[in-house]
Amino acid sequence: MADLDIAGRSALQLAAVMAGGAIDAEAVAERTLAAIRACDDPAIFIRTTPARALAEARAAAHRIRAGRPRSLLEGVPVAWKDLFDIQGFTTTAGSRVLANDPPAARDAPVVARLADAGMVCVGHVNMTEFAYSGIGLNPHYGTPRNAHSPAGDPRVPGGSSSGSAVAVARGLVPVAIGSDTGGSVRIPAAFNGIIGLKTSTGRYPTEGAFPLSTTLDTVGVFARTVLEAAIVDAALCGSGVPALVPGRIAGTRILVPTNVVFDDIEPAVLANFEAALARLQAAGAVIERVALPVFDAVLALTARLGNLTAAEAYTLHRGRLAGPEAAMMDRRVVERVRGGGAVAMPDYVTILQERRRMVGEAAALFAGGAVVAYPTVVHTAPRIAALEADDALFYRINGRTLRNTNLGNFLDWCGVSIPSGTDDAGLPTALLLSGAHGSDDALLALALAAEDVIRGEARALAAR
Repeated sequence: MADLDIAGRSALQLAAVMAGGAIDAEAVAERTLAAIRACDDPAIFIRTTPARALAEARAAAHRIRAGRPRSLLEGVPVAWKDLFDIQGFTTTAGSRVLANDPPAARDAPVVARLADAGMVCVGHVNMTEFAYSGIGLNPHYGTPRNAHSPAGDPRVPGGSSSGSAVAVARGLVPVAIGSDTGGSVRIPAAFNGIIGLKTSTGRYPTEGAFPLSTTLDTVGVFARTVLEAAIVDAALCGSGVPALVPGRIAGTRILVPTNVVFDDIEPAVLANFEAALARLQAAGAVIERVALPVFDAVLALTARLGNLTAAEAYTLHRGRLAGPEAAMMDRRVVERVRGGGAVAMPDYVTILQERRRMVGEAAALFAGGAVVAYPTVVHTAPRIAALEADDALFYRINGRTLRNTNLGNFLDWCGVSIPSGTDDAGLPTALLLSGAHGSDDALLALALAAEDVIRGEARALAAR
């Protein structure tokens, strides 16, 4: 037990060594907490929960020894984005403004569900303040460095679930939970080369999670493999074991949009996407390149009437913006949220009405189990220093970063971001598979079958 290295092990690998008696859950928790303390990037975690982690781990170890594990995830560590309530700790949502708020009286329902599955809570991870950016900068708690940053060249982690992605990508924890309103799970997953699952709205309860947009907020999962994301998803749905078998690539229609999502794309992102698409086609997928006018309609509606997320964020934060707390907030967040105040009530209602219509129309795309595929983000992770120094550049890159994923949020799609390769600097790229609202199980089944093909792993290609 003393020599067993747990760093970077996936959730199922950890579960297997605990079940086999090579190490117990308490030792896993102790080593996880020690690795977090020793990490050279203190901006990944905002706070750890050692007393809770060790208590949960002891209970998990007892159940494992007794042969009564609660789930496949018994004893596995998990980290939570700092907008989910953890009993006894203040939820700060990446902000200093909330630092003096009272501790949470109870766990958020999703936190309780993973605790019920036997997972071990190790703490809150960093995030963009109030979850409002796809970049991941945080001037209050520091900006986590992208796990694949070249030496001496720190890159952004992606946001807003920055710490969640980096914690998994660096092997500090095998699973982390984030939120996704405009891409806040899929973007950092893409930038850090891991799996990011964005679920349909309403799949899990969002009570006990600090909101950004009450219309668009969803909960998502970061993991090292699709299988593990699916197992965590099942636990978040309140089920011990996922009723999931791999789908079939052969015969699956994959719609590749010819408009919007390839604008301003970097060559390496495009090359890796096209190579992954070719592998999927070789495995029997039916690739259809089609224009999706609904994408242009979403962008046109936003340009004409305003941003839905900004409008709802302004409603939530308008009191703060009018008082002294605004001076304590990230200036970029303040400026973007204030923009939501320009959305008039009639326009807000029209946006919601048009969204319902577009969601209904777009649902027809998925007839017969079709999915939509395009690059998660059109560029790899940019440099932190450049974006911190130039607000105009930040706003421009943030908009480009969010564009592709935000389309899926507006249309209420579920999605899985899967690594597709790297660029010449070793920075990850990713392919996004999206399905209609409520098709999460079917999408996960397809992603389970397609993951290794998209990654380009030889063992998967040989098997097929």
